[in-house]
Amino acid sequence: MLGAATAAYSVAIIAKPELFARPTKLASDREEIPRGTAIGIRALGGRDLASGLAMAFAPEGTPLRTAVAVRVGSDVVDLVLLGTTLPDRQARAKAAVVAAGWGALCAVGLWAA
Repeated sequence: MLGAATAAYSVAIIAKPELFARPTKLASDREEIPRGTAIGIRALGGRDLASGLAMAFAPEGTPLRTAVAVRVGSDVVDLVLLGTTLPDRQARAKAAVVAAGWGALCAVGLWAA
């Protein structure tokens, strides 16, 4: 289920980068999202889409554990980078909490796998 949820959110931010840019304060509610920011968000979405699909479709055992470990690693990177570099302090805190939460959920999934 976590893989499918990850993939679904990824498709959403690839299609509409503002879904990621506005809550993280990479763009204000009124401004157009800069092209470079949209490209970066779509790349992040592509990474997460791949890991989400891998989690959703990997067979049990080592393939599934590997897919979940990649997802957890991505969440750790997000926690560190978004939690320290976003332009807004509150957005950094929220992004860190979200990344830590997804990472923790996926880590529990890794343990269960």
